[in-house]
Amino acid sequence: MLLNELTAIGPIDGRYRAKTESLAPFFSEFGLIRYRVQVEIEYLVFLNSLMLNGFSELLPAPQIEALRQIYLQFTEADAAEIKTIEKTTNHDVKAVEYFIKKKLEDIGLAGIKEWVHFGLTSQDINNTAIPLSLKEALQKVVLPELQSIIQKLESLSIEYRDIPMLARTHGQAASPTKLGKEIMVYVSRLKVQYMQMLTIPFSAKFGGATGNFNAHVVAYPEQDWQVFGNDFVNKTLGLSRSFPTTQIEHYDNLAALFDVFRRINTILIDLSRDVWQYISMDYFKQKLKEGEIGSSAMPHKVNPIDFENAEGNLGIANAIFDHLSAKLPISRLQRDLTDSTVLRNIGVPYAHCLIAYNSLLKGLDKLILNNEAIARDLDNNWAVVAEAIQTVLRSVGYPNPYEALKNLTRTNTHIGEKEIKEFIKSLDVADDVKARLNEISPSNYTGL
Repeated sequence: MLLNELTAIGPIDGRYRAKTESLAPFFSEFGLIRYRVQVEIEYLVFLNSLMLNGFSELLPAPQIEALRQIYLQFTEADAAEIKTIEKTTNHDVKAVEYFIKKKLEDIGLAGIKEWVHFGLTSQDINNTAIPLSLKEALQKVVLPELQSIIQKLESLSIEYRDIPMLARTHGQAASPTKLGKEIMVYVSRLKVQYMQMLTIPFSAKFGGATGNFNAHVVAYPEQDWQVFGNDFVNKTLGLSRSFPTTQIEHYDNLAALFDVFRRINTILIDLSRDVWQYISMDYFKQKLKEGEIGSSAMPHKVNPIDFENAEGNLGIANAIFDHLSAKLPISRLQRDLTDSTVLRNIGVPYAHCLIAYNSLLKGLDKLILNNEAIARDLDNNWAVVAEAIQTVLRSVGYPNPYEALKNLTRTNTHIGEKEIKEFIKSLDVADDVKARLNEISPSNYTGL
């Protein structure tokens, strides 16, 4: 592991390998090969169910199970064997086909080996294997981590729901708010984008060399290949078949998925920067961990590194998502090869997401509320109740209340409780209105 960390070119397979290795079964070269084998095997099983001329008989359940074991028990040695075959074929999907044919011979099913990859082009395999791996990576690894962030924020919003806090607009003191409500803003934003993400189908192309089932139709013109393709992709693989297509999936829904993740990450960057700012304002302390060093030169420091790490990795992820969503839907005529190398990088932004999500959770778990600093900030900013006073005065018909408060707050270098109370005392209004105004303070002027 240390050797990998020291020699890996990129940090997601080096320094951060322990945080990203859960994605390896889905996005590594091994993962891509295994998912290709899975699609080829399931296609063979599905073809067999049609009982086309050429299949001598419907395969019994034990033989179908033996077929599926080829991908269910797929090993690194199997992947290495395919890579060896590829050195001769110089074609990755053809190498998978040859590997499966050899496996069929080993388990006594050599009679059906020419049905492997029947009528297909490489993209029928790639454009089903990749969305299938992506779907399972999100469901099993990425989304649970994202859900944990939302749940943690929701928990904090409840914990801090009654904590009054000075708000800041344009960096200036503004009408007070509640800390829990400000955290709930992020919960709400994330949930909206999360729900939008769940509506995006994992689309897959499946239809032969140029999307028209040409080879299938010429071999078996009586068969309804559209129904076959829909049933195989939608029901067997659990994806959503695109039609019509060129040789490749048009990736529009994939681009939409990347775009929604970019929006989610942008919200989390916003959160990271806000929490970073609250830490710098001393609203939050951070739990200390024995042996950790905040600065190599300044022993007193506990830096908000988790939020900085999250922000950096979210930015890298978004830059890659941006390129993926802009590039993949574009392909010359019926297909060029530029998507092939780009698709191999799908796991990279999700690895950076995973690093960031992990850092965010770690940082949020280390926060310690500093009530004293929050209360002190409120008490030092009595000027923020001017909005409340002038609004009440408007409601009782007092002349030019805004201007009166403007004169008070802009001609005094410091506005504290004393200055506000003296101003209220000087007002020509009924005693009950003065009593109402005297009840207003920065800590209770928080609205809903």
